[in-house]
Amino acid sequence: MNQSLDILVVGGGPIGLACGLEAKKAGLSYLILEKGVLVNSLYYYPANMTFFSTSERIEIGDVPFVSNNVKPTRAEALEYYRRIAVSNHLNIHLQEPVEKVIQQADHYDVHTKKATYRAKNIIIATGFYDIPNLMHIPGEDLPKLTHYYKEPHFYAMQKVVVVGANNSAVDAALETWRKGAEVTMVIKGDGIGKRVKYWVRPDIENRIAEGSIKAYAHSTLVAVREKEVDIQTPEGKVTIPNDYVLAMTGYQPNFEFLEGLGINLSVDSKRCPTYNPETMESNMKHIFLAGVVCGGMDTHVWFIENSREHAKKIIRAIANQKQPVEQA
Repeated sequence: MNQSLDILVVGGGPIGLACGLEAKKAGLSYLILEKGVLVNSLYYYPANMTFFSTSERIEIGDVPFVSNNVKPTRAEALEYYRRIAVSNHLNIHLQEPVEKVIQQADHYDVHTKKATYRAKNIIIATGFYDIPNLMHIPGEDLPKLTHYYKEPHFYAMQKVVVVGANNSAVDAALETWRKGAEVTMVIKGDGIGKRVKYWVRPDIENRIAEGSIKAYAHSTLVAVREKEVDIQTPEGKVTIPNDYVLAMTGYQPNFEFLEGLGINLSVDSKRCPTYNPETMESNMKHIFLAGVVCGGMDTHVWFIENSREHAKKIIRAIANQKQPVEQA
């Protein structure tokens, strides 16, 4: 058993790091546990991704984020957050996933494969990028289908189906097409999503209009096979040749982990966790929520720029806790 901590942060993304910075400023003992690499979700973003936000809006800890571009890139963000962690000597353990959390009378025991930690307070800042929204169709488990897109060269000279119409799908479609892929988009709605970056929208709409990228609107992918796929369209089922499928269907928080902690989720389809918006404390005393995990299935409510304030709210609430004096 390690020494008792004021705070244990689960998740080493931008918001988890922000919580660590605020805890350090407040003089509270803390540890950040990250199951993967530093800012793990950002690391697995597409290699050429550009943020929608400007750099100053994704800064944390009042540390300036200087970018060479109006909109920072993934590479710049990785460097920025790495420098934040290193220069501030943040207490963070990487590659150490949390396996279980057990509530005790006045603290929580947090178990990993490497150790058990005792903490008065827990902050859940786990994001939502690890669990894709599955389509539940035949062939979804084939190696040719992925819910994560990294970079375009792999798909050069291949027949690619992109499922979705928001930023990740549009980026994948345009980048792979520009590397010589034959791209078909399968769009559930009537067209490109409203949240698509404004400087990208004309590009994808023009490529679709000219026929460079084929798009089936009001359609769904219904089956995947080794050399072809089936698409249900308003005109009926269409079968086309295919080499790879990029299913950009979105992601969801780890609801099983949240429920295992005793956190209540809403009974509707959004499955939003219960928390006090003033303190970010959940229905479980001394367990706080930070970042996009607060939105449940509605993963487009919270971003770095509007959830970085969660860190300040949480640390303020913890610092204001009245600690009873106990005799040993």
